[in-house]
Amino acid sequence: MLKKITDFKLPKEFKVKPNLRLLAQALRVYEERGHVGLRKAKTRAEVNKTGKKLYKQKGTGGARHGSKRAPIFVGGGVAHGPRPVRRILSLSSKLKTLTKSMALSLKVEAKDIFIASGFGKIEKTKEVGEFVKKMGGKRFTFIVSDENKTAVKKIKNLKNAKAILFKDLNTKAIVDGGTLILDKDIFEKPKK
Repeated sequence: MLKKITDFKLPKEFKVKPNLRLLAQALRVYEERGHVGLRKAKTRAEVNKTGKKLYKQKGTGGARHGSKRAPIFVGGGVAHGPRPVRRILSLSSKLKTLTKSMALSLKVEAKDIFIASGFGKIEKTKEVGEFVKKMGGKRFTFIVSDENKTAVKKIKNLKNAKAILFKDLNTKAIVDGGTLILDKDIFEKPKK
């Protein structure tokens, strides 16, 4: 059963002074990388049609045409269609870590972050639903440790909640996640 922990000391990564411009830059990179940008239309050179002259140049009363592949014809190439866009925006690993800490700090300031225990004992989605009702709020993101990754299956069935493993957490997920509920086991050192 999930329990909210009130007396928990957060690590120093949760107390970074936020730089909103840097945070906005990181979010832009994440959003830009989300668009694959692979739409493509065939040009007249790529269309599989004959290059033979349609009809003679003069004496037909029609316009002059050299190829059935011209953009004016149905099935011909597209004159100014979409082309693939290469996304080259990226963040260094140092910046990723820093912006993630900044986003977490903003959540702490807004009191939009909670620590909970008992993720390993969740057996039904209903248990998580009851916990969410007690917490109040609209959207929830559960950040689960690797040891309790079985809980992700139960949480993802909820309407306004999503679950992310702590190792997969990024700045965009934190900012867009609503209220964050962190697994207490994230902060414990792994047993050898």
